[in-house]
Amino acid sequence: MTTGIHHVTGITANVQANVDFYMGFLGLSLVKQTGGYEDAEQLHLIYGNPKGDPGSLATFLVWEGAGRGRTGLGQVSEFSFAVPAASIGDWLTKALSARLKVEGPSREFGQPVLRLKDPDGMVVKLVGTDLPEDADHPTAAPTRLQAVTLLTADADGTAAFVTRFGYHEIAREGATIRLQSDTDVVDILGVSGFVPSIPGAGVADHVAFRAADADALREMRLSLKDHGPTHVHDRKYFLSLYVREPGGSLIEYATDGPGMGVDEAADQLGRILFVPEGDAARADDLRIMLPQFARPGEERFPMRDLPFIHRFHRPEDPDGSTIILLHGTGGNETDLMPLAHKIAPRAVLLGVRGRSTEEGINRWFRRFDATTYDQADVRAEAEAFAGFVEGAVGGYGIDPARLSFLGYSNGANLLGAVMQLQPGLVQRAILLRAVQALNEAPSATPAPANVLMLNGARDPFASMAPPLEAALRAAGAGVSTETLSAGHELAAEDLGLAKAWLES
Repeated sequence: MTTGIHHVTGITANVQANVDFYMGFLGLSLVKQTGGYEDAEQLHLIYGNPKGDPGSLATFLVWEGAGRGRTGLGQVSEFSFAVPAASIGDWLTKALSARLKVEGPSREFGQPVLRLKDPDGMVVKLVGTDLPEDADHPTAAPTRLQAVTLLTADADGTAAFVTRFGYHEIAREGATIRLQSDTDVVDILGVSGFVPSIPGAGVADHVAFRAADADALREMRLSLKDHGPTHVHDRKYFLSLYVREPGGSLIEYATDGPGMGVDEAADQLGRILFVPEGDAARADDLRIMLPQFARPGEERFPMRDLPFIHRFHRPEDPDGSTIILLHGTGGNETDLMPLAHKIAPRAVLLGVRGRSTEEGINRWFRRFDATTYDQADVRAEAEAFAGFVEGAVGGYGIDPARLSFLGYSNGANLLGAVMQLQPGLVQRAILLRAVQALNEAPSATPAPANVLMLNGARDPFASMAPPLEAALRAAGAGVSTETLSAGHELAAEDLGLAKAWLES
């Protein structure tokens, strides 16, 4: 029976920091980057040894800007890589030099252990084993996983379940039961009464164990028919079965093949961003929306700490222009990137996320009902957004003379308010399905600006668009308006009209 850990999957809120730690500090290879198979708008990175072998893989779902999760019951609490025992001191020196959070060395089950935290706070251990040391490179990249720790309120039940994947008990130390396979170990930590896990950055999603092939996976599923629900998915690089063990941790059983080399040459693994076949029709849009990052040694663009979550998309041949994007209700900083890229293929895109949430969805300001807005909140967020723009222009070196804005629905409403409340900040704007968010237009000093308003003839909020147009004109803006044969939703005409206006 093929045994051992296939991979461990965690969640990160900062793709660049994640790459810097796993590639830059640990020295792992990025062997695959894809859109997520459950959500293609979620980047999935897979690190491992240069060949991407099962047993070496640590993978991460990228939730940019996500809150910190909570490690608790029913979850992988930490995982480890095997390193030569003699290299632990060198790894400690390297970690201290990199100013990483580090504990140890200590000893666990007789082995030297160095405990680190990655940028999201996930515990990553380096465990000294009998691997041969590379004298020339004592901190050479780890080549295999050594262990995972499962937190559970039912240690014996969890341990008994994990044995079906080829593990057997070899020791107990305190509240920990250690199980061993042919290649690695699983530690079951019984912590009855502890808090449950909450998904988020810095928390593991699941651990996967190795299956030899599809037949082994099929046999495993049959053996679990009385255990509870199981789910099988084709992840292209391996076939997977998912099940929850008695303590609640998500367990995956993944085949060794076909492997990471099924769609890339062995010496080019991880260089291409792939999109799941089911999302092939929008592959180009997804490649615009998914976050970009730089590998160690590549030129990078440092992100600034600004008051709104934001993301850039930089084309291969930028022309020096920038478009700042404001999404509609329920959207996020990437929603308008495909449209904006089609409007201006060589523009740098800066998507921004609204800070006001309503029943878990993103907005730009509080509302009392569909057409009544919290005026104090509109003004406060308009002022905060103006500060963001000024910080972005200075911090990122954006050319104000080549800066445009694109807003849709709730984002366009805030943008219209910003133009009235912060005259001179916005010089060029495209407002899609915008309405007047201010009850009273301010008597601000007029400032010249150019605005394109694209309204929908069947938009239920269409009657609120003319007051915004009048207020912008009164504020000194040159406003062009078009009424499309559409509702509140975006239409094909929006692209052509916006592109023509921006190029004029």
